[in-house]
Amino acid sequence: MEKNNQTSVTEFILLGLTDDPELQILLFLLFLVIYVITLIGNTGLIALTMLDHKLQTPMYFFLRYLSLSDLCYSSVITPRMLVAFLTKWKSISFQGCRAQLFFFVMFASSGTFLLSVMAYDRYVAICNPLLYTSIMNPGVCYQLLAAVYAGGLFSSSVILGFMCSLTFCGPNVIDHFYCDIPPLLTLSCSGTFVSKTVFFLLVLCFGMNSFLITSASYVSIFSTILKIRSAEGRRKAFSTCASHLTAVSLFYGTALFTYMRPASGYSESQNKVTSVFYTTVIPMLNPLIYSLRNKDVKRAIRKIMERRIVKTNSH
Repeated sequence: MEKNNQTSVTEFILLGLTDDPELQILLFLLFLVIYVITLIGNTGLIALTMLDHKLQTPMYFFLRYLSLSDLCYSSVITPRMLVAFLTKWKSISFQGCRAQLFFFVMFASSGTFLLSVMAYDRYVAICNPLLYTSIMNPGVCYQLLAAVYAGGLFSSSVILGFMCSLTFCGPNVIDHFYCDIPPLLTLSCSGTFVSKTVFFLLVLCFGMNSFLITSASYVSIFSTILKIRSAEGRRKAFSTCASHLTAVSLFYGTALFTYMRPASGYSESQNKVTSVFYTTVIPMLNPLIYSLRNKDVKRAIRKIMERRIVKTNSH
């Protein structure tokens, strides 16, 4: 602590999910398994989409970077949480808290924008199949990817800028397992109206726009699918976007509940459970969803496994 005219916070104390020692061990094992699956699943999906020539399409190009975003924003949160379960290390420096917030917002925002881009890709593929190759050419894909990460960087920079303008003079205890925006705003001893308004507008502008783009794409997709006469044709068309639709539903459902609901009426334990699902479970589920419900990915996995078996037998 430093004392001038007022006390300035130099670190925060993260209370985590629980203070029960036995429960902490169980939670450590659970989240360790989740994180290992997240690492293996997302790195495996990234490798598959890079190595298999049949996965060199716009859909899998964006899926590769969605896996990268999931991997990164989970890694911003989970490793530190795992360490906290086994040690008494509950504190995080003021600068460390800012850094965690910045990278979490950047990668989570990028993931949101990527889901919208992937919805647009499915819209073009199903509603304009003859023009798909010319519309979603490599140049356009890289431009969309650049816009995605520029949007993520802009979001995190704006949030960090307003958080840096706040004064924290005590208390410094955060009843959460990472440095999230709402609990930090409640600890500030300076006026937070402007910051809360900017945060709400940012979520509304980027989050809701992404949600609306995704929704509009799927309205057009479903309208086109319903016009297909054969049941088999409808089934095949829907199967190409089923995995993405599942991922979108999980992501937006938890994100909107976490950041767009009224602050009153929900306990801190409910907030933590929702945040756990949003920050650790969804990054684990996404590669499983795209692997288990996608014939191309399953084919690529089988191909790699067969090569390994042949290589092993040859030795």
